[in-house]
Amino acid sequence: MDFIYINQNVLDNLFYILVSIFVFFVLIDNLKTSLKNYQKILMTACMSLPSILCMKFPIYIDEYCIHDLRQIPFLIGILYGGWPVGVALLIILLTTRFFIYGFNSLTLIVYIVIFIITALFSKKFSMFNRKNKLIFSVLLSLFLGILTTSIAVIMSDSFRVTEAYMFYFIFLPPVVMFFVVYIIEILSEAINLRSKITKLEKMEVVSQLAASISHEVRNPLTVVKGFIDLLKDPDLSPEDRERYLQHVVRELKSAETIINDYLTYAKPTTEDIGIIFIDREIRSIIEMTKPMANMNSVKISEELAPGITRGNIQHFKQCLLNLIKNSIEAMPNGGEFSVVTTVSKFDIIIEISDTGVGMSKEQISRFGEPYYSTKEKGTGLGSMVIVKTIETMNGKIKIDSVLNKGTTIRITLPSYTS
Repeated sequence: MDFIYINQNVLDNLFYILVSIFVFFVLIDNLKTSLKNYQKILMTACMSLPSILCMKFPIYIDEYCIHDLRQIPFLIGILYGGWPVGVALLIILLTTRFFIYGFNSLTLIVYIVIFIITALFSKKFSMFNRKNKLIFSVLLSLFLGILTTSIAVIMSDSFRVTEAYMFYFIFLPPVVMFFVVYIIEILSEAINLRSKITKLEKMEVVSQLAASISHEVRNPLTVVKGFIDLLKDPDLSPEDRERYLQHVVRELKSAETIINDYLTYAKPTTEDIGIIFIDREIRSIIEMTKPMANMNSVKISEELAPGITRGNIQHFKQCLLNLIKNSIEAMPNGGEFSVVTTVSKFDIIIEISDTGVGMSKEQISRFGEPYYSTKEKGTGLGSMVIVKTIETMNGKIKIDSVLNKGTTIRITLPSYTS
């Protein structure tokens, strides 16, 4: 067949169909809904538009017949949306056809036949794998082309099967169907695969958290069990008993801290959202950590500009407390620690700096991962709390660090004006 038939109008029809399919998957992917009724409505809208455009801008017009690729989105809608989508598309297609070109009984019969045959196989089509869908769609399109041509020849004495008609109505649609179905299957698999990967990532985090919690909580509980066994000794002196009890309390507090960090990370943060006065909360946390800083010979300086943001106050305080504690603990031999806030119309920047041991590039890249910590006895839960809290508040965190020189953590949060 001569390629003279592949003209601008053919490419326009293909463009309408392919763009509508891409729009359908973009909307499905971004709106994140699994409601079948919504998907069917969207399928109807996205397949009716190219059908109308194909009729409005046909491939060619001669004295005998008008040709276009309106049957391709019609078939796609029925195969992937079922008979409800097919009925809606049939009504839209026939209404548009009769409005543009006038009523024609042959057109009515042809598209009703196409609808009935395709709808009968739509359920079975949905259970096919990609290969079988491709084969079936090509054979169905070819069969329907031959069948409807035969009906037209029988019903109309003036109907002529020209070479152009054979190309546009018999041979071209199966080829287009092959590529359209292939594209749809690829896009569907890509969306499903990304969804599965997201679920696997969540399961991996849960697995790591479970391993971290069980490992870290077991250690203090083992110590507690050992001291409780020692407390059973009837000849134990009061001094030793008091000392053992202090060890028990300390280890239980350690286990409690680990569990609280985990709960802070895992607990939904959609409730208790309120106004946070940044300078006030940071000043309060600094006062809480001053005894710890004094014990480590750490000098604290602050330069706090008043600013307001929104979020969960308790989680925000826990986040800042973890960051400040990390900075102080990174300077066991003393050093300087500073907190500086900068407020603009749109952003609040919190800059926390220390002159501690610093972090390597690998440690920075893994900051916030479960079961990874720069501390010898750390769980990584504290850094996860920090990252999750900032993300929940629509903020960003950036870490700059040099080993044995210090670390600067820059948090950017949206500014709120009441």
